[in-house]
Amino acid sequence: MCELLGMSANVPTDIVFSLSGLIQRGGYTGPHKDGWGVTFYEGLGYRTFKDHQSSCHSPVAQFVQGYPIKSEVIVAHIRQANRGKVSLVNTHPFTRELWGKYWTYAHNGQLKGYKQLKTGSYRPVGETDSERAFCWILHQLSLKYPKRPANWPAVFKFIASLAAQLGHKGVFNMLLSDGQFVMAYCSTQLHWITRRAPFGRAKLLDQDMEIDFQQHTQSGDVVSVIATQPLTGNEFWHRIESGHYALFHFGEKIV
Repeated sequence: MCELLGMSANVPTDIVFSLSGLIQRGGYTGPHKDGWGVTFYEGLGYRTFKDHQSSCHSPVAQFVQGYPIKSEVIVAHIRQANRGKVSLVNTHPFTRELWGKYWTYAHNGQLKGYKQLKTGSYRPVGETDSERAFCWILHQLSLKYPKRPANWPAVFKFIASLAAQLGHKGVFNMLLSDGQFVMAYCSTQLHWITRRAPFGRAKLLDQDMEIDFQQHTQSGDVVSVIATQPLTGNEFWHRIESGHYALFHFGEKIV
């Protein structure tokens, strides 16, 4: 299985602390050695950094850790390959355009019968079940909403119904974002935490690293982090129930 990491914040925020913990699980404290990637949204645009090497040995990961990009929405993934070879084209996250927005997606799990999923004009480039499932979701969205919708919570509720269908094909834990909302759908394992004032200290489980968030935040900041497994040991993480989803908007959990 792979691991996921997402962030939603109400102000541009760097995720170096959480990402440092995830990167250790990519081949050092965990078996997810078959590539990694992270996408940072900046307004309507985005930056994606990927490497098919394990994140704990990746020069790209070292670069990103030393270059703290601030963003309101971040989606990251470390891979343990089960469908598709270890290669850059099969490395998450994946990004496509829909309704004039860039959508970014990452998946943890394994699906059966995924080759029968019809993807319309959203054709996968790589070989993974994950990318095909993403293309299928976008195709289904384009069929249901030929024009750009206005009721975004309803859109994500529909996406959750699609994710549930994919869950019947195997394990389907997902992070999905349009650059404003961050959706986390849980099949087996996903956790989240929201940090707000009064901010405290946090210590990583996978690395000897501690941070005092009060030194790096303002009183009005709200930051939510989503991860497959909790990244810190001295904070309380909420677990998303199997078959349910959480929706975040500018740091706040709204569903």
